[in-house]
Amino acid sequence: MPLRVLIVGYMAAARLIELAFSRRNIETTPAVELETSRRLYPAMVALHATVLVGTLLLGARRSRQPWLAALLLVQPLRYWVLTRLGRRWNTRGAVPSSMEVETGGPYAYVRHPNYTVVAVELASLPLAFGLPGLAVAASAVNAGLMVVRVRDEEALLFELPGYAEHFEKKRRFLPGIF
Repeated sequence: MPLRVLIVGYMAAARLIELAFSRRNIETTPAVELETSRRLYPAMVALHATVLVGTLLLGARRSRQPWLAALLLVQPLRYWVLTRLGRRWNTRGAVPSSMEVETGGPYAYVRHPNYTVVAVELASLPLAFGLPGLAVAASAVNAGLMVVRVRDEEALLFELPGYAEHFEKKRRFLPGIF
């Protein structure tokens, strides 16, 4: 079985597990989601599906090792985020009404470490299998979606006690950058 099939299969399985985890969290923890983010959510799902399917169907048999390494190296960060947030985490950008602000783990350094992981994944997966056009297009679409998502999510997060005090001076995606 080609490495591309294994990697895309792993990424697809991980996204499906995360969707189930997110659905459970939304159903069990009341949360607020702004309307703009709610309307953009299907586009976000479609973007991820397009990158997975596009890479599977169009990708080269041989991988580009640096990009594959980048993809694999961000996976522990994703699971660090998920375990730190637990039931507070979801794919929709909905903020639990009575959420305790997370200031540990990767949140000690940046506001949105999971979005950093997503950006790396959406670029590195297609690049790892020789699809620079898909990587650029996915990254551009993701950037546009993130502008709205982060604006909406932070509007809710900055209302939470302690969020502004901890995150006001923290960068959004990378420590010291952006």
